[in-house]
Amino acid sequence: MSQAPEVRPPGAPVVTPARVVIAVCLIAPFVAMLWVGSYAKTDPAFIGIPFFYWYQMAWVLISTALTATAYVLWQRDQRARRSETQGGGVAK
Repeated sequence: MSQAPEVRPPGAPVVTPARVVIAVCLIAPFVAMLWVGSYAKTDPAFIGIPFFYWYQMAWVLISTALTATAYVLWQRDQRARRSETQGGGVAK
């Protein structure tokens, strides 16, 4: 028995592995910073800087990398969707 292809309305949200990775990349810094109990301590110190401060500064760099990764994945996903809708149209 053959199954008919699923028909979605135009513009309907699609969950893909790339979009899940994008969401994780964008949510991770928020979770890390809002979970204060995980970094509310002074040890271990790094070059004399208490953990509380250097952990937050490290997340500035980590957040930058995660946001850039999410942006690249989003651009790739959008290009793929554009080519899919332009090239995969029904012939008249």
